[in-house]
Amino acid sequence: MNAHTTALPGGTWTLGDSTVTRFGYGAMQLAGPWVMGSPADHDGAVAVLREAVAAGITHIDTSDAYGPRVTNELIREALHPYPASLFIATKVGANRDAQGGWPTARRPEDLRKQVHENLQSLGVETLDLVNLRMGDAEGPQPGSLAEAFETLVELQREGLIRHLGVSNVTSEQVAEARGIASIVCVQNMYNLAHRHDDDLIDRLAADGIAYVPFFPLGGFTPLQSDALSGVAGRLGATPMSVALAWLLQRSPNILLIPGTSSAAHLRENIVGAGLSLSREDVASLESIGQLWAGTR
Repeated sequence: MNAHTTALPGGTWTLGDSTVTRFGYGAMQLAGPWVMGSPADHDGAVAVLREAVAAGITHIDTSDAYGPRVTNELIREALHPYPASLFIATKVGANRDAQGGWPTARRPEDLRKQVHENLQSLGVETLDLVNLRMGDAEGPQPGSLAEAFETLVELQREGLIRHLGVSNVTSEQVAEARGIASIVCVQNMYNLAHRHDDDLIDRLAADGIAYVPFFPLGGFTPLQSDALSGVAGRLGATPMSVALAWLLQRSPNILLIPGTSSAAHLRENIVGAGLSLSREDVASLESIGQLWAGTR
């Protein structure tokens, strides 16, 4: 493993049969606006990926739907042949349309096609981890994932996938997936305000399953909170830094995948996530979730 690994905040987590840094990198922002097309700064995108690995990050999250194909091809250009320590997670379950939408694609033939496209664009014979994306832009949607997940299990048996996970799912869908095959992670929206998965995170931690939150600052509707701003001001840090640090302290099974197209911003995120939050800080921050829950 990279010699710098121990310097990253949060230490490591055993993801399947691999030890990965809890501070990872999400590649989605490397694509163009609305996750479509090529980046404005191609060389800068390649540089930030190389900076991530140089910093000791061993967990990169991507999808062939980003661009589409753009982020996977950038990862291959920047990092292939991949270091033995590098763990690349991808996801399937949606395509892209000409308007930038994310139409559902979860038929067996769709999923097989997407897995093979990820293999090709990343330049590997086996994918480290494939997450099945359920739900849509509005969040998780109820319904069975059995047919789609069983297709991925078949691909795993064929040797094309090492580990399985689920994304944008309900607790019931997590339980359904676990009844079919082992999963190593759940990837859902979760942050200081959106705390709906608190119980799920704790159950997964007890079972040694990772939880990978996306939109740590609210995503397309950023958090607006006096409490967050207050803690950030007291610590002389950015709200993003405080939000990332809180996630790392929330539970040992939480793996971070903040994304950026800037190497400087990547370094800032690494430093910021290492903030030490006091009990008073945590209590103030967790009031954000309580206020949000009361307004639903």
